[in-house]
Amino acid sequence: MTIDTDTGTDAVQGSLRAAVAERLRRARPELAARHDLSTAAGLAAAGAAAGDDAGDDTLVAVVVRDLDLAGWARQTCAYALGLDAAEAAAWRRAFTRTVFLAGDPERIGARFPLARTAPDGSAAWTAPGPPGATTALRRLLKLLQAPAAIRAGEDTAFEIPRHPAYRTPVVSRPPVRRDLCLATVDCTLADALVHLNHLLAEAVMDGLLAPGDRLVLRTVPRPAADLNRFAAVRAVPDPHAPDRLRLAAALTTPSAAGPDVGPV
Repeated sequence: MTIDTDTGTDAVQGSLRAAVAERLRRARPELAARHDLSTAAGLAAAGAAAGDDAGDDTLVAVVVRDLDLAGWARQTCAYALGLDAAEAAAWRRAFTRTVFLAGDPERIGARFPLARTAPDGSAAWTAPGPPGATTALRRLLKLLQAPAAIRAGEDTAFEIPRHPAYRTPVVSRPPVRRDLCLATVDCTLADALVHLNHLLAEAVMDGLLAPGDRLVLRTVPRPAADLNRFAAVRAVPDPHAPDRLRLAAALTTPSAAGPDVGPV
């Protein structure tokens, strides 16, 4: 796999801006219609307007005890698949806003309502809701601090769990295999949680991921430059050039699921 790309080229920057614009249109079409999303300035203005609109504020709190990135990604897909249409729509309008907290789900489960807990107890999620619904939980627990750098070259395969309680409509098709690429340059473990959370949750909502699909989490310095091979991307401002975007994570187009990929 090619692992480097020049995101400074006009063509790549245009593709990344288009991806950000499409994300905004899917989440807030009425807001997107008021701005020119073809330019960096227009995207910035739309993002600022979205941040100022507290009326559509919804968030999810995730309590994390132990963090294995691939295992957490697997359970994030399972959580998103378990949302009903109203919950998913509200969370999408808030751009899948999520707060990560350090804590033990087993200890807080009796005191706070949790929508899903990972089978091994490593993490738990609240239902999407107004910030006030999780104020007490967020006051009790500290924000998760995970400053360790992500290392390149560690690939891990996992399968999205199957569960009869999933409520999100799922496309009826055979399982597929995709690469889940995470850029390691300037990426801490905390950053990785944010990038993968948005990418995977929204991919579930868009019908790109379904139970039984097999993903390979690939950590590379920078994902390959050919954006046509990606079905979904996570593009963020480049910390070294805030007027430009960089590719933080991406999900490739599907291939047939092979027997070499198993669950974590």
